[in-house]
Amino acid sequence: MSKSEQTLVFIPTYNECENVALLCQSILNLGLNLDILFVDDRSPDGTGEIIDNLALQYPQVKALHREGKLGIGSAHYDGIQWAYTQGYRSLITMDCDFTHPPHYIHNLLKIATECDIVVGSRYLQENSLSDWNFFRKALTTAAHLLTRVCLKMPYDATGAFRLYRLDRIPRHAFDLIHSRGYSFFFESLYLFHFNHFKIKEIPIMLPARTYGHSKMDLKEMFKSIRLLMETYSTTLLNQERYKICDPMSADQVDASQKDRQGWDEYWKSRKSTGGWVYDLIAAFYRKFIIKRTLNYFVHQYFKKNAEVLHAGCGSGQVDTDICQYINITGMDISVNALNFYKRTNQGKCKVLHGNIFSIPLQNASVDGIYNLGVMEHFDENEIRLILKEFHRILRLDGKMVIFWPPEFGASVIFLKMVKWILENIFGRKNVKFHPDEITRVQSKRHVCQIFEETGFRVVQYYFGLRDFFTYSVIAVEKR
Repeated sequence: MSKSEQTLVFIPTYNECENVALLCQSILNLGLNLDILFVDDRSPDGTGEIIDNLALQYPQVKALHREGKLGIGSAHYDGIQWAYTQGYRSLITMDCDFTHPPHYIHNLLKIATECDIVVGSRYLQENSLSDWNFFRKALTTAAHLLTRVCLKMPYDATGAFRLYRLDRIPRHAFDLIHSRGYSFFFESLYLFHFNHFKIKEIPIMLPARTYGHSKMDLKEMFKSIRLLMETYSTTLLNQERYKICDPMSADQVDASQKDRQGWDEYWKSRKSTGGWVYDLIAAFYRKFIIKRTLNYFVHQYFKKNAEVLHAGCGSGQVDTDICQYINITGMDISVNALNFYKRTNQGKCKVLHGNIFSIPLQNASVDGIYNLGVMEHFDENEIRLILKEFHRILRLDGKMVIFWPPEFGASVIFLKMVKWILENIFGRKNVKFHPDEITRVQSKRHVCQIFEETGFRVVQYYFGLRDFFTYSVIAVEKR
């Protein structure tokens, strides 16, 4: 049987020397032609050595060793990626402590023909947790209740006993899961639930641990609660982060382009952008304030069905309305930003990898250009080069709408205040929400002069209540 038709059982281990050999033998005795992958986090009790001996004894058993205790979610992510690389059709994940009895694997495989993911549920059968102590039972039940109420998931979302149909789930979907701890389980299941994958459950009875003790501590509990609240609020304001879409392909990415300002990291990790609260505030601003303003100016200056470049497109959350009015190409230097853009707009806009100093478009090829929050990240000499490049690709009657934050804009003042609070009251060092803003608008005369010098005529300069005094909006036409 080829691996494309085969199932891998993945088991992470840490200090499981009393269980690992017995569990391995129990799985092999099922007679199901399964491969087994153990991933050990350098267990000090000798678990890794036992796994190596099992791998020598049984060709179906594979052993991977990591540098140390890197987190249960991290181990699952690595195991999943290994299974994809090796070409397995299905992956079963389970714990090593016999709280996931191996005989249930028969049921997982049987149901897997009908769905994409099978979950072993502790809540479909009465008294399935009867052997657990009060604390563990209360903790598990509370977590189940929270995921049902906050994330609207009817499944047992916090357990690790699952089957994934890897031939039906795109590999890149797992890259959208941020957690590397216990919250990996509900975040991953929520991702697939949100994207309408077919999920089914089987009832399981869980005994107490055979040996050892639970590795869940208070720190992990609080981290999981925080991520649950984060997931809930992100769904309300920034749900595009959870949409699964094919990423940029190799032929769409220009490897010669270098991101020298850190935008790829900005769009990759919430930690680098000031945290998930900042992300939610930014998403709210884009969707409910900036998008309305952009809609207004786009309808003012671009004709219906015009070919328009969004230069420095970022997440594309501001484009979800106007993409029905104009034909948009979203361009960015960051591949991560373009992948976010694709998830947001789901094929309604084109994407283009490139930088605004050398745009990969022909002369006079677009009707219009717009961007939001881009120009301030360059000095004035660089801005002039950018505007000359915009001038090159615009048609003779082409127009641009540029959103450029002024020194006294509302968002600038707000973020300065937040930065001061975080650094001076909460003691955080060198807080940075985004790459540096080098050139903010100083006055109308300041920016009009720059545009005039680079071949444009300023048609309108706006700074007002429409976007709560966030941006100076400059509409120009090609001279």
